[in-house]
Amino acid sequence: MKVVPVRESVGMFLAHDMTQIIPGTFKGAAFKKGHIVQEEDIPRLLNMGKEHIAIIEFNDGTIHEDDAALRLGKAASGIGVEFVGASEGKVTMTATQSGLLKINVRALQEINELGEMMMATLHTDTMVSKGTLVGSTRIIPLSIDNEKLIRMEELCAENGPIVEVLPLKTFKVGVVTTGNEIFYGRIEDKFGDVIRAKFDELDSYVFKQVFSRDDSDMIAQCILELIEEGADIVTVTGGMSVDPDDVTPEGIRKTGARFVSYGAPTLPGAMFLLSYLGDIPILGLPGCIMYSRRTVFDLVVPKLMVGERLTPKDISRLGHGGLCSTCPECHYPNCGFGKGGIF
Repeated sequence: MKVVPVRESVGMFLAHDMTQIIPGTFKGAAFKKGHIVQEEDIPRLLNMGKEHIAIIEFNDGTIHEDDAALRLGKAASGIGVEFVGASEGKVTMTATQSGLLKINVRALQEINELGEMMMATLHTDTMVSKGTLVGSTRIIPLSIDNEKLIRMEELCAENGPIVEVLPLKTFKVGVVTTGNEIFYGRIEDKFGDVIRAKFDELDSYVFKQVFSRDDSDMIAQCILELIEEGADIVTVTGGMSVDPDDVTPEGIRKTGARFVSYGAPTLPGAMFLLSYLGDIPILGLPGCIMYSRRTVFDLVVPKLMVGERLTPKDISRLGHGGLCSTCPECHYPNCGFGKGGIF
């Protein structure tokens, strides 16, 4: 930074905001930090009493904040994300499609540790709609060393997109509803409508619901028949507790499915079961999904629908942030539920 006469400042970058006060009319920044002084600005600056001003000099090794912010936005953005700007060294990142927001959290932290630049995002694994603001970047000083930007770009290239929005696949859903009380018509099933609404929300559909007695062989047969009919995912409702008549996990196992997890560190949803038969997810859904607005279903199923194959570690990570506060007015996904399992 150096001080120069106003009349010699054309084409130079202001080092700080230039405040103008017009009594009773205006008080504020007549020119913002980083503004490039134009010939027509000179009379106004002189009228503001500015004979000399502080300017920033750039050399071959430094990049202006706006140009640097654009490079940061470009390097970090992946599919489903567009970056807009820059203004005052800031770029905004918005979703160009609805889907599941994915943030490379480790790489994001490394970028922020470089210093003189920042990036803030929404939580990873948040469902977002088209047009949602998902991230923002800013260059802290008026200029930044080009070598630092090169390191940032290398980090982004090494780690893939830092911010992306993955579209959900359309799933053909099969539902097996278990329970002698429902199979024999003693009570009316309420779970099916809940599952339909859940998948409708995710732009998928239940193509068939079948009913089974509390019989593990029958449950297994129902699951296999739905898969033969083209189900992309099968959910099995009921029979997920530890009562002697609750044989749903045994029925799922008899299909030959590989269990990922029976039980999840979430409330609601502790008795959730995730398994795979080949590439087909088979879910055992506990009763809480029928009466709780947000549960383990909302944390796991969107990941399955963008093509992730989950592991036991993925399920165990849900514990941090896996407690729903059951607020009187639900604000999910704009809350802490499911937002803790970063690493």
